[in-house]
Amino acid sequence: MSFLSDTIAALATPVGTSAFAVVRVSGSRVAELIGAIFRTTPLPRVARHADYRAIRGELIDDVLFTYFVGPNSFTGEDSLEISCHGNPFIAQKILEDLFSRGCVPAEAGEFSKRAFLNGRMALSEAEAIMDLIHARSERALAAANQQLRGSLERKMNELIAILVNILANIEAYIDFPDEDLPSEDRQLILSQLDQLLVGTRQLLATSHYGELLRDGIKTIIVGEPNAGKSSLLNRLVGRERALVSPEPGTTRDYLEERIILGPHWLRLIDTAGLNPTPGVIEQQGIAKTFEQAGAADLFLWVIDSTRATPALPEILARRMTSTNTILVYNKTDLRPAGAEVGGDRFSVVRISALQGTGLEALQHEVTRLAEAFQTKVGDDLIAINARHAHALEQARICLESAQSKIADDIHSELVASDLRGAMEFFGQISGKIDNEKILDQLFAMFCIGK
Repeated sequence: MSFLSDTIAALATPVGTSAFAVVRVSGSRVAELIGAIFRTTPLPRVARHADYRAIRGELIDDVLFTYFVGPNSFTGEDSLEISCHGNPFIAQKILEDLFSRGCVPAEAGEFSKRAFLNGRMALSEAEAIMDLIHARSERALAAANQQLRGSLERKMNELIAILVNILANIEAYIDFPDEDLPSEDRQLILSQLDQLLVGTRQLLATSHYGELLRDGIKTIIVGEPNAGKSSLLNRLVGRERALVSPEPGTTRDYLEERIILGPHWLRLIDTAGLNPTPGVIEQQGIAKTFEQAGAADLFLWVIDSTRATPALPEILARRMTSTNTILVYNKTDLRPAGAEVGGDRFSVVRISALQGTGLEALQHEVTRLAEAFQTKVGDDLIAINARHAHALEQARICLESAQSKIADDIHSELVASDLRGAMEFFGQISGKIDNEKILDQLFAMFCIGK
């Protein structure tokens, strides 16, 4: 990253031909640049039309430019956004001119980093920007928007406030043993630690949902050979992704596609048929089916409704439940010969992959099961990422260690060490912990030194 004293510039829109492109500039020299380039005094938050002339005077483009005065800008610094015509050559010429005037090329994420360093957003909110940009479903978009608006930061602030209170209380007895303080109430501290651990575990429980939003809900299509698994995949994907043949056992390896189904993003995986008497190659394909099923979130068990319902292999039966499995009776356009069973254990949908009927009902059932993965903390939809999960897990370990030490009446200095460890890991999520808060709380609580 360049130094904060540098004025940085970069293209803020994707490279390619389009109606317009946006060049973003941030730093202390923005007002000076506006005067030199556009020959005018900048007016904050007013979009103005002007010619963009290079440092040697030649016209590059007619543009709209908007000036934002720090700290009331995205980065917290003086900023400039230049909207030019979306010819990549034009955008590049503008950038080259800005660099010739002393700007520095912005590195990846540098505008967001400056916003964080200048106190415009918490680290978790900066990360939410990336989630917002990469959201592939309505649910992912909703979670990213809530985090961008501080849902995780608010929850972390609540936990940190409790932890500051506990730590201030304990350190008062360590640092000022001769003061006339009330008796140390370790049962109260244990109660507060319980509250902290409940909140920490609630946030940790959102980790899996965060993975689903970012990577997609892993949805496995399983069933006997020639039940119509590949035909269903093709219908859901909307193109001939998998080979379909009357000959059973066409799929020998799994195929994966990502699709939007309702408000959810799915990793849809077509697997090898569960042939009870497989050949050597089929055995390898079935082994991969079992491997994929081990980490599956949802199962679509496709059954040929013209045949009797087959038995599930034990390894799948252990994984498939009423909360993660839809029993999909296929080929309902043909006369069913087998009795439909399993509805008492799984939800049932009847389709014809050949004719495309029943797919709306299937989408409804997939959405219903997928909604159960949502994890709210209070009124907020929170979906932490892997970095948050690691920090929270380490904080949980520290808090449980402190709780154990207090229960065993171990010296307060060792308890405080654990609590400071938890504080450090909490701080890794928001990106900041102000240790002065602990001192302020300490003196406010006990009026030490009066």
